[in-house]
Amino acid sequence: MAKTKISEYSSTAASNTDISNINIAEGCSPANVNNAIRSLMAQIKDLQAGTSGDTIPLTAGGTGATSAATARTALGLVVGTDVQAYDANTVFDDVATNFTAKQTFTGTSSVISSKFINGLEAITLSATAATGTINYDVTTQSVLYYTSNASANWTVNFRGSSGTSLNTAMAVGEAITVVFLVTQGSTAYYNNVVQVDGTTVTAKYQGGVAPTSGNINSVESYSYVIVKTGSAAFTVFAARVQFK
Repeated sequence: MAKTKISEYSSTAASNTDISNINIAEGCSPANVNNAIRSLMAQIKDLQAGTSGDTIPLTAGGTGATSAATARTALGLVVGTDVQAYDANTVFDDVATNFTAKQTFTGTSSVISSKFINGLEAITLSATAATGTINYDVTTQSVLYYTSNASANWTVNFRGSSGTSLNTAMAVGEAITVVFLVTQGSTAYYNNVVQVDGTTVTAKYQGGVAPTSGNINSVESYSYVIVKTGSAAFTVFAARVQFK
């Protein structure tokens, strides 16, 4: 059989009597030697280029494969099994990452799921006076600070965003805490209505008494813990603190 690629060679020297059907047996024509060397060089190049169909076994430093997938299998590097597949959303601990989906850290019954040595909260500063209905979008801020003096009692309406209800953004059994800082002038006002997704909720205030007036010439901090107890059902725990 004509030996047209290296894998067809024999490890027994005497058995190698041709290269690509060029006779190199004892007593062959001297002219065949040149042709055989050129043919051998072509076969070596085909092996290097991967066009010969031959493979180099693992034991000889190769992969024993003719495709990337087969090579990874032979080397024990199957993507998704032995090594992690590339993902542009992979989180690295030394690179700033913005999460655009809810992350859940479960921990275990004996291990706390997360620990923050320090952390920042998003705050919205607005030279706005508290009055009317104020839509508080919990997906864009943890603290909302109105720096102009309140001009009337106000309703605060909690929602996910203008396009997402809080009922959609939260699951039953979840809670979120937000703060509303309100600047008061010489005439003070107060938060007299609390809503979630446009529906009024009777907030449970610290001390058991809801505000009936404001504190003049101060900044009042209203904090709200919003607990989702069922589908479109919420309990709101509120507290107010004066700063001046």
